[in-house]
Amino acid sequence: VQLQASGGGLVQAGGSLRLSCAASGSAFSNYVVGWFRQAPGKGREFVAAIRWPDSRPSYADSVKGRFTTSRDNAKKSVYLQMNSLKPEDTAVYYCAASRNIIVSSYTNEYAYHYWGQGTQVTVSS
Repeated sequence: VQLQASGGGLVQAGGSLRLSCAASGSAFSNYVVGWFRQAPGKGREFVAAIRWPDSRPSYADSVKGRFTTSRDNAKKSVYLQMNSLKPEDTAVYYCAASRNIIVSSYTNEYAYHYWGQGTQVTVSS
């Protein structure tokens, strides 16, 4: 599975961005797709996850109510809609995927085998 993340950019606080993660390669059934972010000088942080092709999404507390992850089965793509952005959301955002991750491991970056290249999100105050 190859993942391609896109959609990052520079936005003012309170603004919105939509990230995309396009998958290619093998069939995407039973995969969990996660979003992680890494700010300068910090470790990688879980943001959200969604199981392919069903199940409710999961979110980090820091983004609940502001971020929404969704999928398009036909396009084999997952999206992260980010609203009410804050300067502390500034980071490189990655999408990642793996099969059959149990719910309790969604937040664990080491549970994901495939990673996209990352896209920079910068929120100015």
